[in-house]
Amino acid sequence: MQELTSFEEWQHVLNESKQFLLFVKTHHCSVCEGLYPQVAALESRYPFPFYRVNAAEVPELAGQLALFTAPVVLLFHQKKELARFARIVPMNDLTKRMDELVEWGNIEDA
Repeated sequence: MQELTSFEEWQHVLNESKQFLLFVKTHHCSVCEGLYPQVAALESRYPFPFYRVNAAEVPELAGQLALFTAPVVLLFHQKKELARFARIVPMNDLTKRMDELVEWGNIEDA
């Protein structure tokens, strides 16, 4: 999972990536630390990139996306937020939405 360290990097990813997952964490967040390995393990199963960002280090991003808690997992498709999972992330629901994202990408590529 690639780390985003600035708002400019975030804008580049948003504008240049057709689809992606964004994992948002913050300092001293035990829920974030527990969820991160579960989400990172899914990366090899999906054809789109995964990114992570520490909201405490890039506060502009947290403000722009209206993030009020952590962790947050966001799925994006064509510069738009497709799904948001905050704090408690049911892995079944996340993988279902990620599968939908793959399907949408395949339809558009056909």
